[in-house]
Amino acid sequence: SKDIPIVGVHHLHGHISANYIAAPDLEPPFTAVVVSGGNTDIIDVKDYNDLELLGVTRDDAAGEAYDKVARAIGMGYPGGPKIDAAAKKGNPDAVKFPRVFLEEDSYDFSFSGLKSAGLNYVNKQKMMGAEIVPEDIAASFQQSVVEVLVSKTIKAAKAHGVKKIALAGGVASNSALRTRMQEACERNGFYLSVPAPILCTDNAAMIGVAGYYEYIKGVRSGYDLNAVPNLKLGER
Repeated sequence: SKDIPIVGVHHLHGHISANYIAAPDLEPPFTAVVVSGGNTDIIDVKDYNDLELLGVTRDDAAGEAYDKVARAIGMGYPGGPKIDAAAKKGNPDAVKFPRVFLEEDSYDFSFSGLKSAGLNYVNKQKMMGAEIVPEDIAASFQQSVVEVLVSKTIKAAKAHGVKKIALAGGVASNSALRTRMQEACERNGFYLSVPAPILCTDNAAMIGVAGYYEYIKGVRSGYDLNAVPNLKLGER
């Protein structure tokens, strides 16, 4: 009735766009890694509206693995913040959890094996009547996740000739991921953008920013627009 245009926004585009709020000077091209309960993706951000998916999770997203392992060691939901806090009190080398890198040229992720390793370790300790130290499990599990995330992101940035990396998604508020990614970026001469934790979780501001860039490009959606849960990045 007000003749106000509606612009459809892809959820991942929204998470990445949170970085434009956190760092107004950030401009494409850059490599983005979106890490949440439902996504673990590496994206080549060529322009504000030109995003190419380079790698995805083949099974469990990192956030989902956090939730399952947290439940197994009695920390409850949501697992991400609880494991992050507990890990600061634990020994990251106490338990040897796997690092899954997949094929040499792949930017995909797989965390189902790591999740299973965490659950199996807890069950084995219980069966043996051995001590379970939740903080050590949390620290060891988190170190495995973060090493893979950082390694693949840096590899993707180098391969695509960019010098900027942006974190996004709920797990981007993880302190270990932020610290390790910053260290890796400094070693490689990269700039790192990380939104404030309040902008990492789902929020209206990030969707508004993504919608703004779509709007100025001329994108308009019909009033019959509906949610498309499996919409691929770049599709409309």
